[in-house]
Amino acid sequence: MEQFQIETAQNISISQNTAHLGDRMLAYLIDSFVILAYTILIIWILIAMDIDFGDMWALYLLLGLPAFLYYVLLETFMDGKTIGKGLMHIRVVKLDGSKPGFSSYFIRWIFRIVDVVLTSGGLAVLTILIRGNGQRIGDIAAGTTVISEKKRVGLRDTLLRDLPEDYVPQYPQVTIFEDREMQTIKELYDQARRNGDHQIIVSLSERIKKVTEINTEVKPFDFVDKVIKDYSYYTQTL
Repeated sequence: MEQFQIETAQNISISQNTAHLGDRMLAYLIDSFVILAYTILIIWILIAMDIDFGDMWALYLLLGLPAFLYYVLLETFMDGKTIGKGLMHIRVVKLDGSKPGFSSYFIRWIFRIVDVVLTSGGLAVLTILIRGNGQRIGDIAAGTTVISEKKRVGLRDTLLRDLPEDYVPQYPQVTIFEDREMQTIKELYDQARRNGDHQIIVSLSERIKKVTEINTEVKPFDFVDKVIKDYSYYTQTL
């Protein structure tokens, strides 16, 4: 997943994550299924009504318009999303992060014929990989890209705990641990608390003291909890 910088009107730089190519392809498949399902449903209804195409061709064209204009209509009225994009949590935006206008969505839709339909998506994939900022030919022409709105949660995020503003750490030695090691400590501690397994917490406490060379008479339960909070504090401030 690539990142690119945008500048707001207040000259604030914001990092945006471009949508992963796999997410865009899955969104395309979902949208194709929706269009196909709609088309089949309309054909089934018209056949059931025994309407002759020669007499009602205009009706066929009218009912087929939503499928034909699917992308430009949904992206315009759903804030840069289609059904597929919504399910994959991706969205079309301008390169400056602002919301595209109808003209931008229309240009993307027109160029879809070139880089998606005529080449079965091959040209779109190639352009996205080469450009590196999530742009197919239609995006380049419209000045847009597709971003991911998924919240990325890393290992460090799972370690963080809500701490009061006046929190005072006690054990700077805890910075000797790596994120994965502290994550294991936290998981064991939380599980032991839920299960009421005091012995595991005692073992954790002794192990931490041995590794960090911390000497304290604080109860194991309170000590391990303090170690986790201190690590969270130093993680957020360093």
